[in-house]
Amino acid sequence: MPELKVFTRAEVAKHNTEDDCWIIIDGAVYNVSTFAQLHPGGSQILVELGGKDVTDDFYGLHRQEVLVKYAPRLKIGTIENEVAQVSIPVPGELSTVPYAEPSYWMGFKSPYFNESHTAFRKAIRAIYDEIRPDAILAEDQGTYPSKELYAKLGEAGVLASQLGPGDHLKGMKLPGGVRPEEFDYFHEMIAHQETSRLGAPGFTDGISSGYSIGLPPIFNFGSPALKARVVPEVLLGKKRICLAITEPYAGSDVARIRTTAKRTPDGKHFIINGVKKWITNGAFSDYFTVAATTEKGITVFFVERDENIETKQIKTSYSPSAGTAYITFENVKVPAENIIGKEGEGFKVIMFNFSHERVYICAAVTGASRAIVEDCFKWANQRKVFGKRLIDQPVIRNKLASMIAQLEAVENWLENITYQMCKMPYLEQSVKLAGPIGLLKYQVTRVSHNIADDACQIFGGRAITKTGMGRTVEAFQRTYKFGAILGGSEEIMADLGIRQAMKYFPQGAKL
Repeated sequence: MPELKVFTRAEVAKHNTEDDCWIIIDGAVYNVSTFAQLHPGGSQILVELGGKDVTDDFYGLHRQEVLVKYAPRLKIGTIENEVAQVSIPVPGELSTVPYAEPSYWMGFKSPYFNESHTAFRKAIRAIYDEIRPDAILAEDQGTYPSKELYAKLGEAGVLASQLGPGDHLKGMKLPGGVRPEEFDYFHEMIAHQETSRLGAPGFTDGISSGYSIGLPPIFNFGSPALKARVVPEVLLGKKRICLAITEPYAGSDVARIRTTAKRTPDGKHFIINGVKKWITNGAFSDYFTVAATTEKGITVFFVERDENIETKQIKTSYSPSAGTAYITFENVKVPAENIIGKEGEGFKVIMFNFSHERVYICAAVTGASRAIVEDCFKWANQRKVFGKRLIDQPVIRNKLASMIAQLEAVENWLENITYQMCKMPYLEQSVKLAGPIGLLKYQVTRVSHNIADDACQIFGGRAITKTGMGRTVEAFQRTYKFGAILGGSEEIMADLGIRQAMKYFPQGAKL
C-alpha cells in the first residue's frame, strides 16, 4: 500500500477528470484513475463522481468486501480531521447487528454456552473469513474444493468438529483451543452454523456434507481395522468420502433400494451392481459408504473408488462445487470385511445416522438464515428509496420482525434438542428425539422458506442477481429447498414426528 497522506476536501475536489479521478469513501481518499477503465459499470460513472464524497453511493451499490479487496491498491490518504464512521470487520469478529448472532452472543444469558463456545465460534469464523473469497470464486466457477483446502481444514480440526463429540477427536487439534474432552454437541452445532455462513451453498456442501454423513457409519459400526485406517485419513482431509444411499427409485423409502451385493463363491468378497443419484460429493470422493441389498437384506459397505465406479456430475440448483453425482457401480468387488455393521442389518446403520444428519441440517439452515437476516438488516438501514431508508418503512420493519421471530423460535428449539443430545445416551435419544428432531427439521425448513421470501422482497432486483449487494440472498433463495428435501423431506419429517408421538399416546386419553 502506498504511503497515506492527509488531504482537505477542497484538494480532493480538484481531481475530477477521467485521467485524474479521486473519490472519498468514509473519510478515506481513493485514486481510481487507472481503475476507472476496469469498473464494471464503466468509467463514466466514476468520472461523474470524481472529487466527491461517494460514501452513500458506494454502499448503495457495493458490498463492503469490494472496498476491502481494492483498498490496498487504491487508497492514497485520508480527509483532514475526519474519522471513519463505518467499521470494517476483522476475521473472526462477531457481529453487533441486532439478531445477527444467536442470543448468547448478543449479550443474553444462556444455560448452554460458555467461553469455550465463544472461542470456538470466533476461531472457526476466522478460518472461514480467510477462505471466503476463494469459496465465492469457486462457487461461481463451479470448481471443487481443492485437496489442499481439505488438508488445511483437516489440520485445523474443522472437519472433525462437524461430527460431534467422541473418540474420533482424541489427539485432534480443534479450533479455539477447545480440548477434545470438553467438545460437545453445541460446539458441533456452531461448526455447522459457521460453515453455512460462508454464503456459497454449493461450495459449503462441497467441504462439509459428504464426510459429515458418510463417515459416522464407519466410526459407529465399522470394524476396528477399518476405523483405524479410514477415520484419520478423512478427518485430516487426506481422503474424501460420501454417503451413497439414494437411488432414482428410492429416496426417503430406503427399503426400496435396488443396488445389489452378491457374495462370491469363496465368500471373501461381494460384487456390487447398481446406481445412486443425488449423492453430494460423489463426483470427487475417494470413498463411498454404500447401501446395497444382499441375500440377508439391506447391508452397508465401505467401498473404495476404482475403474468400475463411474461418477457423473448432476446439475442442480446450486453450484457444481458440491460435486452432486450420479454413480454407477458395475461389478465392483468389495472385501467382505468392508461390511459396516452386520450383513442384513444395514437399515439400523442408516437409521442411526439419520437423526444426527437432520440436526446437522437444522444447524446449517439456521446459520444460513441468520446470515440472511443480518444482510437484510444492514441493507434496510443503508438503502434509500423515496427519500427514506428502507428501515423507515413500516412494511419493511414488519418483514424483519417476521423473519427474526421465526428464526429465534427455531434456534431456541434447536438449542433445546442439542442439550438433550448432550445429556441422553444414544438409546434414550433414539426413543425420545427422533420425532422432535423430525418436527424441528420440518419447522426450520418452513422458516427458511419464509425468510427467503421476505429477504427477496427487501432486496428487490438484487435478490435475483448472482453478484453484488444481494449475492447471498440470491444464493439462499435458490438453494434453501435443499434443506427441505435432503435427509428426509418436510412431509416425511412432519409425519415421522406424529407417528413417533403416537407410539406413546396414552390409551385411556379421551376428550
